[in-house]
Amino acid sequence: MKTSRRHFLKITSATLAAPMIISRCALAQDGVPGANERIGVAGIGVGRQGSFVFRNTVKLPQAQAICTADVYLPRAAAVAKSVNLDPENAYQDYRRVLERKDVDAVISATPEHWRSLTCIHAAQAGKHIYSEKPMSLTVSEGRLMVQAARKYKITFQTGSQQRSQRANAIGCKFIREGGLGSIKEVLAANYESPWLAAMPESPIPNGLDWDMWCGPTEKVPYNGQIFTPRGNPGWLSLRPYSGGEMTGWGTHGLDQIQWALGMQETGPVEIIVTGEKLVPPVYNEPESSKRGNSLCNSPRLAFRYANGITVLLGDPKTGKQSNRGGAIFFGSQGKMEIFRGRIGTNPPEIAKTLLDESPIKEQNHYENWLNCIKSGETPISDVEFGHRTASLCHILNIARYIGHSLKWDPVAERFDDEQANEMLSRKHRAGYELPAEI
Repeated sequence: MKTSRRHFLKITSATLAAPMIISRCALAQDGVPGANERIGVAGIGVGRQGSFVFRNTVKLPQAQAICTADVYLPRAAAVAKSVNLDPENAYQDYRRVLERKDVDAVISATPEHWRSLTCIHAAQAGKHIYSEKPMSLTVSEGRLMVQAARKYKITFQTGSQQRSQRANAIGCKFIREGGLGSIKEVLAANYESPWLAAMPESPIPNGLDWDMWCGPTEKVPYNGQIFTPRGNPGWLSLRPYSGGEMTGWGTHGLDQIQWALGMQETGPVEIIVTGEKLVPPVYNEPESSKRGNSLCNSPRLAFRYANGITVLLGDPKTGKQSNRGGAIFFGSQGKMEIFRGRIGTNPPEIAKTLLDESPIKEQNHYENWLNCIKSGETPISDVEFGHRTASLCHILNIARYIGHSLKWDPVAERFDDEQANEMLSRKHRAGYELPAEI
């Protein structure tokens, strides 16, 4: 990297020394916050999802767009222009964002292999954080992110937006409070684990810092199908950069399970593996994700909480799965399926009554984050909750690679198997290491 870690710590120390208080000027006309009262927001990693979240956040009256950063500088410039920022407010190096005292909060929507560094550095610089899900690439990185958020007292929201949807919130609360009676079993989707790629080299686009995109991972030859999130197959399917659909979709559906069962600050105690261990394929040429997904959805997985509730990732007998964004909960007094923004029940009148009578309202996920920055309250998808859901996805992937059932200690965040424990963290490439001290 062009800036040494020592220099980074030097420039961020000045930021940390500055007060984090948002000035409270008089409201502008019609109750809209004045410019000095708004929360200054920057976008770090403004590709497909990052640009969407950034643009929608800075539309809110509580927020003010300050700058953007992306290793592909033309993209950072285009997104900055789209929210009426001058070109000098678009950077290639995210650390330039963290130097700015007018940035109060950042949205990190980088690929997963970059998430821990951007968020830990942002916390050290005193910036509030909205992190896209999955929150981390490894369990150990996620725990460090939680520690950084707590140490520097910043508000950290993860992008599990289904928590802000009214039907999801109603359904999860109903289950959590015993509305379905005792939960016997939960059926989830059979999310696919990631695989590997050794793609041929192609020309690097002008304005892209490919070395920095690779960042903490080993530098590989540039290929557009790696750089694209959902290409052929795209980095979202590849193990060095992502947890595959286990984290891509799993952090939607499994998060709803954790929330509904009251497990959002803990995790299972056992991962149950049925079948031979996963040996992921290596893609040597661009092709769709179809082959990789068909090979990387086995062995079959289930997990069990300390209270005995078992969650199946697809029914091994029938092959039935839940929708990928939610789950089916089987209780002693009924059944409920939670969708994305919908719930369905058997008997059906349970869902109808809940939706007709519940006082719970739809929320704006970004607005919840901004309001919590001002109030100091815990956001609906707090960093600890995001970490626990991402960790669940990570340990399920690890169990597939190990190929046998594992015991998991959700307090110590360790397995009963040393080979599996070695997969809880990863080695970072020189120049992109995690901070020696959080």
